[in-house]
Amino acid sequence: MRLSLHGMRRKWLLLALLPFIGAMATIAIAVSLQASALSSSEQSAIAAAYRSSKEVELKNYVALAESAVAPLYNSGRDDPDTRAQVLAVLSKLEFGNDGYFFVYDLQGNLLMHPRLSGLVGTNLWSMHDPNGALTIQSLLKQARNGGGFVEYLWERPSTHKLEPKLGYVVTFERWGWMVGTGIYLDDVNMALLQTGRQASSNIRHTLFLIGLIGALGMGFIGACGIALNVTDHRSSDAQLKIMARQVVESQEAERGRLSRELHDGISQMLVSIKLLLESALAFKPSNSDRNDASGPPIQKALAQTNRTLAEIRQISHDLRPAMLDDLGLGAALRQLALEFNEMGETPHTNIAVDAASSDAHPLPDAVNTALFRVAQEALTNIQRHARASSARMTLACAQGQVILTIIDDGVGFGYDAVQSDPRRGIGLRNMRERVESLNGVFVIQSRQGGTELKAVIPVDLPSFASGRART
Repeated sequence: MRLSLHGMRRKWLLLALLPFIGAMATIAIAVSLQASALSSSEQSAIAAAYRSSKEVELKNYVALAESAVAPLYNSGRDDPDTRAQVLAVLSKLEFGNDGYFFVYDLQGNLLMHPRLSGLVGTNLWSMHDPNGALTIQSLLKQARNGGGFVEYLWERPSTHKLEPKLGYVVTFERWGWMVGTGIYLDDVNMALLQTGRQASSNIRHTLFLIGLIGALGMGFIGACGIALNVTDHRSSDAQLKIMARQVVESQEAERGRLSRELHDGISQMLVSIKLLLESALAFKPSNSDRNDASGPPIQKALAQTNRTLAEIRQISHDLRPAMLDDLGLGAALRQLALEFNEMGETPHTNIAVDAASSDAHPLPDAVNTALFRVAQEALTNIQRHARASSARMTLACAQGQVILTIIDDGVGFGYDAVQSDPRRGIGLRNMRERVESLNGVFVIQSRQGGTELKAVIPVDLPSFASGRART
C-alpha cells in the first residue's frame, strides 16, 4: 500500500511537470518564432530605409553633375572639345573615397572612368561579373528606359574586392551618352548584420529567461513534491511504528494469555494428575505381589508427568515471565541471567552473565517488554553463535533515557553482511524494530574479540532516579 501511494505520488508529480514543461517549451518556441519574424521584418524595414536614403543620395549626386555640365551641354555645341570639357568636369566630381562618375556611349564603349583610365576607349559591352550577369548591358538598358537604379557587383577601388553596388544612370540623348554613379552597399549590409546579431542576442536572452523561469518552476514543483513525499514518508514511518508497536503489544498480550492458560489450566491439570499418581503409588496394598508390574509404570508415568509439567512451566515462562509483570524489568533480567548461567554449565556453552539493573521506578510495560525481548534475543545469539566465555548485561537510566547494554567477548560477526542478507539477521531486525517503535536507538558494534549491543529508549519518568544494583 505504501509503495502504491509512493508510485501514485510520483505519477502525480510527473503529471504536474509534463504540462508545465510542455507549456514552457511552447512559449519558448512561440517567442523564438515571433522574435525571428520581428527580426526579419525589422531587417526588411531597415534595408528599405537604407536603400531609399541611398537612392535619394544618388539622385542628388547625379542632379549635381547635370547642373555642373549643363552650361556646356545646353550651349548647343557638339564638337569634340565641348565633349572633352564635359568629360573633364565629370571626372573631377568625386564624393568619399570610392564615389565617382562614369560615362559610356550607348554601344558600351568606356568614355570616362576616373578609376579605370587604362580602359578608356575600350568596349565593355560583354563584361560580366562572377555570377554571369552582364553589368554594362544592364546599366545601358536602364539608361535607354529613361534612367534609374541598378544593383550590381563591382570592384571597390579602396579594397580591390567585388562588393554590391547601387548605381544610378541617366542619358545624354543628344550625344548618345550614359552618365552614372554608384554607392557601395557594405554599410547597408553591415547595418543589417548588426541588426541580425542584436536580434539573435535578444532571442537568446529571452530564451534564457524562459529557461530560467522554467527551471525555477520545475524546481519549485519538485521541491513541493519532495516535501510532500518527505511528509508522507514521515507520516508512513510514524504509522508503521504505531502498527509495529500495536503488533508487538498484541503479540505480548497473546503470549501473556497463553502463559496464563498454560499456568492456570493445563499446568493445574497436570498437577492434579501428578497428585493422583503419587496417591496411587502411596496407597498400594501391602500384600500385593512384589512382582506386580503396576509399580514401575506408575513411577514412569509420574516421572513423565513431572517432566511435562516442567516443560510447560518453562514454555509459560518463555512466553511471558510472570516476574516481568510482578517485579519489573530488573528482576526479570536477573532471572534471565540466572537461567543463562545455568545453561552455561552444560558442556556446549560456558557463559557467565552479570546483570546490573535499576529498580528505582517501574518502567512502562512497552519498555519493559521491548528491553526484555532484546536481552532474551541477544543472549540467545551469544549462546548460539558468539562462542563467548562471558557476557555482561547492564540496565541504567540517565537523562530521561533507559539504557540496556550487553557486551560479550565472543568472535564477533559482520553486521553489514548479516543485515544485507534477507535470510539472516531476522533476530537483529526484530530487536531494532522493537526499539525504534518506541522512538529508541539500537546500536551494535561487533569486531573480533567481542560485540557490544546498546538499546536506548526515552522515558518520561521524572522520578526515575539514576542508579545501579548489581547481581
